[in-house]
Amino acid sequence: MAIEELEVVKRSSAQETAARGWLRAVVERLLVPLRRGKRPERQPAVGFYTDTTVCIGCKACEVACKQWNQLPADGFAFTGNSYDNTGELSASSWRHVKFIEQFPMPEPISQLVPRAAPQRIALDVLPTPEPVPETPGQPDWGRWLMMSDVCKHCAAAPCQQACPTGAIIYNEFANVYIQSDICNGCTYCVAACPFGVITRSTISGHARKCTLCYDRQKDGLVPACAKVCPTASIQFGPIDELRERARKRTAELQAKGVTGAHVYGDAATETYTELHSFYLLVDKPEVYGLPAKPFNPWIHMPGDYGRTLLVGVLTLTVLLVVFLIRGA
Repeated sequence: MAIEELEVVKRSSAQETAARGWLRAVVERLLVPLRRGKRPERQPAVGFYTDTTVCIGCKACEVACKQWNQLPADGFAFTGNSYDNTGELSASSWRHVKFIEQFPMPEPISQLVPRAAPQRIALDVLPTPEPVPETPGQPDWGRWLMMSDVCKHCAAAPCQQACPTGAIIYNEFANVYIQSDICNGCTYCVAACPFGVITRSTISGHARKCTLCYDRQKDGLVPACAKVCPTASIQFGPIDELRERARKRTAELQAKGVTGAHVYGDAATETYTELHSFYLLVDKPEVYGLPAKPFNPWIHMPGDYGRTLLVGVLTLTVLLVVFLIRGA
């Protein structure tokens, strides 16, 4: 069947060339790469809203992302951090489900087996929750926090500002997209991203990250990760609708006594713009591996340029003084 399709293409191409003339056909083929494509019409900004309170850590989003984007596996060795085998976002993992365990040392176990008693890892970012009244057969207070992490698709992305080749662009859906064929692998974007999202591929040498399933969006489809999420923890849609949905959900949780519930990244701050992929959290951002106050490195650039210019002027002044003294 494939051979017949190729033969049909060859026949149609040959007939078209004969009709237009071989010289004209050659000239058109040479000019095709130089022609500008038609700019797609701008669409409403879309993104992700991730409700971590309903994430069950099933990793269906990770599997769907890898399957649809044909990303290689990361191996089957556990990292030693809970049930996490991916470890972090990378060029081959555009979705990463985080497992944050917050469990104190069970006193009954420590009394029975004092030498082999489990020890709680001391982390400054972990809060000290109010102890739940113990009931017979129930251990001390503890919980799992789970979050499916992904590229934040920032409204003003530092990676896009740092890219020297124009490989990182905003598509018509206001998503940050990397054109691999233009990327030169300089990793400036890797250093610029405050969330540690982008990584250079060891296979192609190009920077890679979540595309927000741009190919699916163009066909009117939902991104693969949001499509397979069984609990609707990952929600996709217009940014304004997602923000309203997230704030409503936060108010519901706070009314139920979840005082730590808040939305992360839905609004701009003094040092960073809003995110098009934001989260509903129930603890400090640092607990989830997110910066509490992300900042755009671009903010410091005017000062850096000014200091560089000042150092250059001082250096030239010193050299001129030295030459004048020696000449005298």
